[in-house]
Amino acid sequence: MNFEKYPFEKLNELLKDVVPNDKFELSALTIGEPKFETPQFIQDKLKETTPLLRKYPSTVGEVFLRESMINFVKNRFNVSLEINQIVPTFGTREVLFNFPQFALFDKKNPVIAFTNPFYQIYEGAAIASRAEVIHINLTKENNFKAMLSDEELKKCDLVVLNFPNNPTSASMDIDELGIWVKKALEFDFILINDECYSEIYFEEETKPASLLEASIKVGNTEFKNVLVMNSISKRSSAPGLRSGFIAGDATILKNYLQYRTYVGCASPVPLQEAAAVAWNDQNHVAEFRKIYKKNFEIAKEILGTDIPKATFYIWLEVKDELEFTKNLYKEKNIKVLPGSFLGRNGLGKGYVRIALVENEEKTRETLKRLKDFIDG
Repeated sequence: MNFEKYPFEKLNELLKDVVPNDKFELSALTIGEPKFETPQFIQDKLKETTPLLRKYPSTVGEVFLRESMINFVKNRFNVSLEINQIVPTFGTREVLFNFPQFALFDKKNPVIAFTNPFYQIYEGAAIASRAEVIHINLTKENNFKAMLSDEELKKCDLVVLNFPNNPTSASMDIDELGIWVKKALEFDFILINDECYSEIYFEEETKPASLLEASIKVGNTEFKNVLVMNSISKRSSAPGLRSGFIAGDATILKNYLQYRTYVGCASPVPLQEAAAVAWNDQNHVAEFRKIYKKNFEIAKEILGTDIPKATFYIWLEVKDELEFTKNLYKEKNIKVLPGSFLGRNGLGKGYVRIALVENEEKTRETLKRLKDFIDG
């Protein structure tokens, strides 16, 4: 198997001979990792439950964890799930990588489609599954919305969407997602939406819809062929807890759960305890949203960029993303991620991804530096 180098490895290679301006402190706007403390109540729960390390964790997850995730889905999306319609996962990276291998295992010539540019795990899963790839190209011309022709959809066994989107920060509304649900039923493919940024939104009236909501709206109340994935990493500033889930079609999940018993990636019980209190609480998430919204207001003030409906990314259009990245690092000691490292077939070219994951003070200082660089 020939896996592509990860984007951050490519970035290190791009910048290896660049000497940054040491007049400035390094500002890394590259990785989508919140730079805020995990809330104390989550940390306290983890500390209190360390004696449970003596127990082997179960693949299916403790009942209290599954119930907390079900409560989250109900409170956030007004979707009621049964216990057999959700499976806890060790974050979402592992499930995004191994679910396609499970789903495509018995296909003679498997075909997977996913958004482009993309989170590179999608491509890695396709390579590991020996699947043909159809890219769902997200461009300025289509407002970075997911579209495929019926002829392409007829070939698909599995489709992976990612809205709210990394890296473009685009969103799709419930009716747009509903069209995809109808296509999944019409052409009988499994449809997944990676919803890891669903909680980083800024206005209640435009908060992102879930594919589960869209499925119900178009009459697919049993979520046939439909699955979503989500995580507390972004919403709770707790990526180290590795708590995510896959939810939807109970028939698919029953077989996938059996497969997972062989994968061996069950979450330790203390991590499940801490994750459960995080999933059950919405107040701390609202506080993080205020920080991210303020960061985007600062970006709009300094750079003139629009505030997206969701995510903490700016997808900034530039003339030459590779030269921009190198010169920005050299002159201002700021690291950004070239968009071409996140796409294939030319997608992402002419863009850089900027992650606004720092506090207000550091965000303002860094974006002023960035603006000075742009103005030259």
